[in-house]
Amino acid sequence: MAPHPPAPEKPDKSDSDRLRNFAKYSGIAFQMLATIGLCAWAGTWLDGHFHNARPWYTIGLMLLGVVGALVQVIRSVTRD
Repeated sequence: MAPHPPAPEKPDKSDSDRLRNFAKYSGIAFQMLATIGLCAWAGTWLDGHFHNARPWYTIGLMLLGVVGALVQVIRSVTRD
């Protein structure tokens, strides 16, 4: 009787964990970028709409976006 061919190798659990973590953290980075970018765009639009001499809405909303993005990151990292 002929020997059975070797079973195909299964990927290490550590490889799938690394890939899952990579996807999770790169998703968080894109979420931060979108949050801060959307706030900056809204602030620029508000400054143009109200004809402000100084970009107070842009500065304020960008800071709000940074704080909001950091809160999202902290919540998603500490959840696991």
